[in-house]
Amino acid sequence: MKTTRVFLAIFAALSFSGCAVVDDIPESPDIPSEPVTVDLYGTLEPFTSEAVYFIVTDRFVDGDPGNNYPNQGGTELRTFDRPIRLADSPPANIGYLGGDFRGVLDNADYIADMGFTAIWLTPIVDNPDEAFTGGALPGEGGSNDRGKTGYHGYWGVNFFELDEHLPSPGLSYADLTRGLLDGHGIKTVLDVVCNHGSPSFSMTHDQPKYGEIYDVNGVLVADHGNFYPSELDVGNPLHAFYRRERDLAELSDMDYDNPDVLEYFVAAHSQWIDQGAAAIRIDTIKHMPHAFWKAFADRIRETRPDFFMFAEAYSYDAPLIAEFTYPENGGISVLDFPQQQAMSAVFGKQDEPYATLQDYLHLDSGVYQNPYELMTFYDNHDMRRMDADAAGFIDANNWLFTSRGIPVVYYGSEVGFRAGTDQHAGNRDYFGQDNVEAAKSHPIRNALAEIAAIRKQSVALQRGLQLNLAFTADTAAFLRVYQKDDSRESALVLLNKGDEAAEFDVSDWLYGVEWQRMGRNSTARLPADGASTRVSVPAHGVRVYVTNEALTDEALLSELKRLKSGSNRN
Repeated sequence: MKTTRVFLAIFAALSFSGCAVVDDIPESPDIPSEPVTVDLYGTLEPFTSEAVYFIVTDRFVDGDPGNNYPNQGGTELRTFDRPIRLADSPPANIGYLGGDFRGVLDNADYIADMGFTAIWLTPIVDNPDEAFTGGALPGEGGSNDRGKTGYHGYWGVNFFELDEHLPSPGLSYADLTRGLLDGHGIKTVLDVVCNHGSPSFSMTHDQPKYGEIYDVNGVLVADHGNFYPSELDVGNPLHAFYRRERDLAELSDMDYDNPDVLEYFVAAHSQWIDQGAAAIRIDTIKHMPHAFWKAFADRIRETRPDFFMFAEAYSYDAPLIAEFTYPENGGISVLDFPQQQAMSAVFGKQDEPYATLQDYLHLDSGVYQNPYELMTFYDNHDMRRMDADAAGFIDANNWLFTSRGIPVVYYGSEVGFRAGTDQHAGNRDYFGQDNVEAAKSHPIRNALAEIAAIRKQSVALQRGLQLNLAFTADTAAFLRVYQKDDSRESALVLLNKGDEAAEFDVSDWLYGVEWQRMGRNSTARLPADGASTRVSVPAHGVRVYVTNEALTDEALLSELKRLKSGSNRN
């Protein structure tokens, strides 16, 4: 297991070298002038060039105390600052804590300096104005919501209206997306929910907004009425939005067979996309049928061809979640939960071998429509944060930003924030400006910024085929190869998660071309004719070498062609 000594060594090395917001990373070699004869790539999807920072907006930074509404909900059902402490757990909070658009925009440079090019914010729409009185108390088993509030955004009431806790004067959602993009080069990902609204039944009394849906004009179009799903009246038009079968907790479950439901959510989410969202993340996609999502995706893309969407299908079953990626089901990418489980085991305290990851990549299985377009991550707001030390987070990020897929990092993971905690024990704790400032010199963040900067410059790391070369307990070596038309780049990636430096004999992986190292203050090269070339990778380190020369080795090209043909679903 990694030690405190290793952490201190990493900290010292990064501190000595200065901030890892890197300006002097050598760029990839020049693009060749001669045309590429064989197209080899993992994907051509433009969004794969992005790296995504995921924020529970209310828990990031309170930039404007004027939108906190500390008295909302009265004394007993107030929505702001509701501490909770479950048995044998640290304290947490189930109320609003103040994070808002201003806190995000004011810290956009902090996020961009880590190498992120997109921010995924939790849902922005209006939520109820009281704490929920129904269900069971948290900690009593299952998904229990009594006493909770809609600080997270997933209890939508009016999907056309902003949650009042988020904007500030002169800072609407459109202002935020424009400010992030124009001022900092950061795109915005909109988190959308179509499966459910707010909790809708089991309340001590019928609370305002709970189980209700309002249209763009603020007119009530659906009301669950505090009835259990089986008690809903088929003849009541206000019940027509809802299914009569219980699904998640006490949430109002939308009737996906009702065309008015589809029309409502297409219109509502299109409004926010038109205000600057560059992509959408879809919540709880597996709780609605493929036909709904196909219709939804088609409607969104009618005026936005090739608009990128990804979804949460919370399952570790790759064939199951892969179905959402198929064109006939909407062509929606998914968060890679199966690989997340493996990453947590490899880089967390279980310290499983690197080789564990290979089976979860699905590089040539044909399971996914395209595995290179999956969203890759190691934790989020709905699970325990990764239980790892600083070295483990550094190792995880080195893998995340060099292997296939689009990297997503949960807020605070750049400092190991509340590592190993679940939702009611710190997972969603308030981060705050003080932590932002302290993070700027943290070794995890510095190492993250360095590898993210390398990926940002490398089309091979963003879109290239991945050919695994050698995986052991503590090391991994693989190629990423991209060539299309007049663009060509290959990357050789060497990873070491061990506590000691690792020696790689790369002589068999040079393929008769010269490779240039990418990284800080480095001009190191691997010669084309290296008969015995060894590369030392430091403890918990990474080396990336790139070339724009043609790879002509016949055996290599044959394997790359096989990978390309086998990666996509046929």
